[in-house]
Amino acid sequence: MATSPETRVDSAIKPDHKALILVQDVHKYYELGETRVHALRGVSVEIAQGEFVAIMGASGGGKSTFMNILGCLDTPSAGRYLLENVEVSSLSKKELAAIRNRKIGFVFQGFNLLSRTTALENVELPTLYARVSKAEGGKRSREALALVGLGDRVEHFPSQLSGGQQQRVAIARALVNQPSILLSDEPTGNLDSRTSVEIMDILQKLNDEGLTIVLVTHELDIAQFAKRSIQFRDGRIRRDERIQNRPRASEVIQNLPKLED
Repeated sequence: MATSPETRVDSAIKPDHKALILVQDVHKYYELGETRVHALRGVSVEIAQGEFVAIMGASGGGKSTFMNILGCLDTPSAGRYLLENVEVSSLSKKELAAIRNRKIGFVFQGFNLLSRTTALENVELPTLYARVSKAEGGKRSREALALVGLGDRVEHFPSQLSGGQQQRVAIARALVNQPSILLSDEPTGNLDSRTSVEIMDILQKLNDEGLTIVLVTHELDIAQFAKRSIQFRDGRIRRDERIQNRPRASEVIQNLPKLED
């Protein structure tokens, strides 16, 4: 759980520490001309294997910066970040790229699919940068698409898929290298209400199977599908709490009207 500014995590990390993610007193500064922007102000948090965490907060509060650090897309200006007991904040760019490809799956609001390649080819893409044979990559990709309910859409192009189906392809692509953690940044931001809940149903089922998920969202009703909520404001964690009476997306869907074409 998050610590207060007065209570920091001990800097001596035991080799058998159980946290999948451990962030210790992390600060992040950006230099904009002669102005220094302090985006994160001493953030400390632990996330265990199998958690489903929603990151919330207003724009400029620090949640995107925090997510970028978790995803090894950025590094702390000060403090430590350990993923599976590895201090990634001190790794080289090549080493960080390897961690992003093998240990972290990314899902974004904009899908980020290649328009001229099929769903299967989009999902296969991360396997090309990993030490995975073409046969194994194809097998994993078909399995990932089947897992998100698109086993019959493998040869479809993004233009032939709905927004919800495109996001499912993006989730399958994030899963294909069998990551330790799924980072999802506003995955329902471009989707209608029913489709948003359908995507949360997929994420809940993946989490039920043991996948650790960290989800950035500004939508309170979407955050309620997670198990834990962390609220950012002014670069600090202001609230970190378990979500009570967590709804099951599969049950919510049954009470939502089907959309007309």
